[in-house]
Amino acid sequence: MSRSIDLRSDTVTLPTDAMRRAMAEAEVGDDVYGEDPTVRRLEELGAEMVGKEAALFVPTGTMGNQVAVMTHTRRGEEVILEADSHIFFYEVGGLAALSGVQARTVPGRRGAMDPGQVEAAVREDNIHFPRTALVCLENTHNRSGGTVVPLENMAAVADVARRHGAAVHLDGARIFNAATALGVPPSKVAAPADSVMFALSKGLAAPVGSLVAGRREWVERARKNRKLLGGGMRQVGVLAAAGIVALTSMVGRLAEDHANARRLGEGIASIPGLAVDLETVQTNMVSFEVNKPGLTALELVARMGEQGVKANATGSSRIRLVTHKDVSAADVDETLRVLRRLLA
Repeated sequence: MSRSIDLRSDTVTLPTDAMRRAMAEAEVGDDVYGEDPTVRRLEELGAEMVGKEAALFVPTGTMGNQVAVMTHTRRGEEVILEADSHIFFYEVGGLAALSGVQARTVPGRRGAMDPGQVEAAVREDNIHFPRTALVCLENTHNRSGGTVVPLENMAAVADVARRHGAAVHLDGARIFNAATALGVPPSKVAAPADSVMFALSKGLAAPVGSLVAGRREWVERARKNRKLLGGGMRQVGVLAAAGIVALTSMVGRLAEDHANARRLGEGIASIPGLAVDLETVQTNMVSFEVNKPGLTALELVARMGEQGVKANATGSSRIRLVTHKDVSAADVDETLRVLRRLLA
């Protein structure tokens, strides 16, 4: 093969030519002083798209989530999260290390927490207990294979949180994938949450960056916490320019990634020695089990790499593939041919 097919994640996407031109030509200023016009345009556009008053540009989704937690909570309080959520699983213990809060996890089904279980996890008013300050949602849900959390479930969990005086944050890193799958605007997905983080650098293909959005006063407090965490960037309009292109030109094509993932999942389902639950192939991710005796996921990933297909093992027998704008239908077909050869 003349090039590799990289299915490890949609974070590997390369910026488009339009993004590179926009970055080269971006009007810039010092963003810590609030003087970068390109950043301001990006923040206004992003806030409008998710139906919030204001937004804040951050370098990474992890920083965005941690800034949100820090802004919603005080040290010694408690945060309720789904047990496999990205904030709990993949953000290096930031809840404790950065905000001094404790996590209380609730098991979910494909990322959706049962509202009754969330209510049971909320702390009573007791001198011995931390206060439940925040409930975090995630849509789409990464560790469930990019599944979409139903809007009615999000609304029900948010209602529980608000009845008990807790805020709601949405890790919407792939909120545009969720909106595409549901056929609704992203503002409807974000509506139950007081704040939302979404990535520009995954399926939307910007080289870097995420936005955190919420009420204007909350965003201004979040801006100070971004500075505390080292995220006060300067002439960052050169990056924000790519984010504007991402939001204005890359959202509509996400359905293509979903179609390619479905094509990939259906092909994998037909290969002896591999198993995939097609009900979980809802957006741009395909997770499947390696059931061939004597073959582990890591071994299969290594052999795929030798054949020019990059993938990630997410367990001893589990592999995740992610489609994105740099993966074509032809690449999907070639990946299936590689898997058939290796499993023969």
